[in-house]
Amino acid sequence: MPITHDPMLVALSLLVAIQASYVGLNLSLRVSQAFALHRRLLIAGAALSFAVGIWAMHFVGMLAARLPVTVDYVVLPTLLSLLVCVLVVGIAVYLATQRSQRLLFVAATVMGVGIISMHYIGMMALHASAHMTHDPLYVIASVLIAILASGWALWLAFASETRPSLFVCATVLGCAIAGMHYTAMAGLTLHPIAGVPPSAVPAISSGLLALIVSVVAFLVSGFFMLALVPDQTEYPADALILPESSASTPVSEAVALGEPILAVAPAAESAITPGELTRTPSARIYESTLPVEKYHGSKVINTADIFSVHANAHYTYVFNGREDIFCPLSIGEIIERLPPDTFFRVHRSYIINIHCVARLKRAGDNGIAELDSPVRRSVPVSRSRLPQLREQLAAYLGTKGS
Repeated sequence: MPITHDPMLVALSLLVAIQASYVGLNLSLRVSQAFALHRRLLIAGAALSFAVGIWAMHFVGMLAARLPVTVDYVVLPTLLSLLVCVLVVGIAVYLATQRSQRLLFVAATVMGVGIISMHYIGMMALHASAHMTHDPLYVIASVLIAILASGWALWLAFASETRPSLFVCATVLGCAIAGMHYTAMAGLTLHPIAGVPPSAVPAISSGLLALIVSVVAFLVSGFFMLALVPDQTEYPADALILPESSASTPVSEAVALGEPILAVAPAAESAITPGELTRTPSARIYESTLPVEKYHGSKVINTADIFSVHANAHYTYVFNGREDIFCPLSIGEIIERLPPDTFFRVHRSYIINIHCVARLKRAGDNGIAELDSPVRRSVPVSRSRLPQLREQLAAYLGTKGS
């Protein structure tokens, strides 16, 4: 018998996949600008949101299938598919958040493998009820859909110069998850096992069980969004990209009008060392390059190509406007090598190129510097460092205007 599906449950499974993709991508996009524990929690939350959504989509999709045999789902393969999906998708999320175009291809492959492995391991739960055969052509098609569509979604979210709305990216990824599942199901043939007694009628209908699983998946995603997306006022150091519609004044326009570039809060505890505040350009010759790893075949990057620097433990990542490149130096070593009239340490974990600042926005008592880079990037600014940043920007724009 051909396998048919309940259209309502199919639509529900697609909705689950899109919703989980939206939350997972939302958390993933925040990783590059988080630090320490919050960074690790965001990666874990994104991986779990993705995995639970993928698993729930598969489960609801199986409940939507009108199978020619009564199926008892074996618990162990079902749980194993979830655990494997969490691990593999977690690796993909980590690679994607490095914002390297090279690693993005690897992340897309790993993400696709996670979706595929979850599906076929989960299908092992049916072996006790029926013998299954898979059409090789449909298997190959499902693999290609999972990898290519995942790669497209990740590229739109992390590498596209004109990134569409997050909902569009989530829709593409959700369709990759659901498309892989239903393509694989189209190539499935079930053969009843002789001598196996029919299973008892389940106590819960397929529709009700699918609804319960979907609600649980939505609640898990909602929990991660509420717990891990910081409130701008309470967690100003983790400020992220704000919507384009939010009020902001371009730096050059604010200086021309004589307006304050950004409202400065009362003085607070400063983490800047006295030497950092008094450091001025002098006859000292600063470095024109920094050592990096795997940058277009070179082991150095010109300081003129640096938009920002982000500390990660004892090492750093240098952002060149398109991707983050690993640097073995600490952020303290880097700031000493860069000319102070061009680079400024706006946060204990961030350095920005003054020449690349497009605008500043409010984030509670702190600020956000948006960079004029091909790939969108914003950097948190500590309130204790706002006065010096304003002076640096005003001096630069005054020199540029003259």
